[in-house]
Amino acid sequence: MSDNTNSICDEQAFDHFFKNHSKLLRNYIYYKFGDLDQAEDVVQEAFIKLWNNCAKVSLDKAKSYIYTIANNLSISNTRHEKVKFKHKNYITQRKTDVNHESPEFMILEKEYLEQLKNALAELTDRQREVFLLNRIDKKTYKEIAEISGVSVKTIEKLMHKALVVLRQKVGNV
Repeated sequence: MSDNTNSICDEQAFDHFFKNHSKLLRNYIYYKFGDLDQAEDVVQEAFIKLWNNCAKVSLDKAKSYIYTIANNLSISNTRHEKVKFKHKNYITQRKTDVNHESPEFMILEKEYLEQLKNALAELTDRQREVFLLNRIDKKTYKEIAEISGVSVKTIEKLMHKALVVLRQKVGNV
């Protein structure tokens, strides 16, 4: 038996590993994040990353590797979807609030909200996430840093960049 059969780079070893672990990994991601389509996509992506990095990942570390990759991808996807969802809901909620203002005010508000929506769409995902967490969910920079796993200084910089873009596009926010 050659050394290659103990390597995840060996096609038979990889195929065997995939058959033994892909279904359980898919179920784990599905149970944790609640989206079967996303779980299947994430499992495929995790195994592709494993194959592309097979020379760096030993067979005994492969299981831990795919679970870590799949979990991180899912967290990233979920974070992105939550930001999009909150942004969409915020704009929708603002449009449907009962308003007893003049028709001119309502037209101006609609135009402003459209500008705001377009400006938010131009932010990077990270900038939009930080801005919405701070301004909509009322999270402090420290709380956002803890959620995101980065420093408060990073959050401050992201928020500053978001505010610069938004002020250029829609004025004071």
